[in-house]
Amino acid sequence: MFRTPFRSLTTAARQSLRIGLIPADGIGKEVIPAAKAVITAVGSDIPKPDFVDLVAGWECFTRTGVALPEETVEALQNECDCALFGSVSSPSRKVVGYSSPIVALRKKLDLYANIRPVISVAPEAGQKPAVDLVVVRENTECLYVKEETLIVGENGKEARASRLITERASRRIGQMAFELAKSRPRKHLTIIHKSNVLSVTDGLFRETVRAVPSLPGVDGKYSDVTIAEQLVDSAVYRYASILPLRAESSLIIELLRLFREPEIFDVMVAPNLYGDIISDAAAALVGSLGLIPSVNAGDNFVMGEPVHGSAPDIEGKGIANPIASIRSAALMLRRLDYTKAADRIDKAVDQVIREGRFLTPDLKGKSTTSEVLEAVLSKI
Repeated sequence: MFRTPFRSLTTAARQSLRIGLIPADGIGKEVIPAAKAVITAVGSDIPKPDFVDLVAGWECFTRTGVALPEETVEALQNECDCALFGSVSSPSRKVVGYSSPIVALRKKLDLYANIRPVISVAPEAGQKPAVDLVVVRENTECLYVKEETLIVGENGKEARASRLITERASRRIGQMAFELAKSRPRKHLTIIHKSNVLSVTDGLFRETVRAVPSLPGVDGKYSDVTIAEQLVDSAVYRYASILPLRAESSLIIELLRLFREPEIFDVMVAPNLYGDIISDAAAALVGSLGLIPSVNAGDNFVMGEPVHGSAPDIEGKGIANPIASIRSAALMLRRLDYTKAADRIDKAVDQVIREGRFLTPDLKGKSTTSEVLEAVLSKI
């Protein structure tokens, strides 16, 4: 998995590890308890876990009129060492007073990086995985600043959204991406952008990330990191699945390589929206969104979060894949330098997937959430 901690948090020896749990909506309420059970199972490899139950999400909003209670934010800021977030059922239509709690949490806690490893499980332990890449997604800007307007003009309704890219945010996500690339065997970083069209916003992102190795004080630290670039296309997943690669399909050429040649990628760094789409689509390379973990990371806090959504179609059926949440817990612990515990969790998950006896329906299996969890626990 994600073997080396990035910009590790240095912490004094703890008697306990206070972990905020925010299951939120949908299957989040089914998979976060699985992650909790696995964290508990690693025993003395981490300080005694002390779990803090917190609320947020669409269901919270429908009950209270608030999607992210201030009490939840304050508990995370003042009482917790780290956190796990489940999934949120944000409506696709505008709802007055509602705003996504996960987007808000990333900003309030300054969790400026979303790190999403996409790694397949090799047929045999010790073999190199066929897919081994990490998407480093800027987490606070781009279109996710949610500054939108709707007016009526001469052409009827006109909707506009502001896109924010700053030098500061681009620089620090670039620094984190370079640190991660440097820590990995291939030491290769690909900058994802569309600056051939969005020359100002994506141009600033591209130029700022490329300039990281020449920042004052870097002094050749990243001289062994190879830098590459790729243009992004928002329709890449659909077209990669249904169209042959044609020279005249200029809109989809660049990142079709992600699906046809995933081995060329190592670490990919992208603005918020691109990183979100790329990493979700890349899940097809390993079989399911139910396998893909992430951490939302800042300089002083880390929050694990499975990449999948709230999956209302399977909510309550007991068949949600808990592996993304379990892997997210391992990533969170690794960020906190509890490497041994994280390794135990990752190896246990690898064994379960490799054996193939206990897999949920998204992986063509027939097992329940609890059966997969018990299989993982038996390997720890």
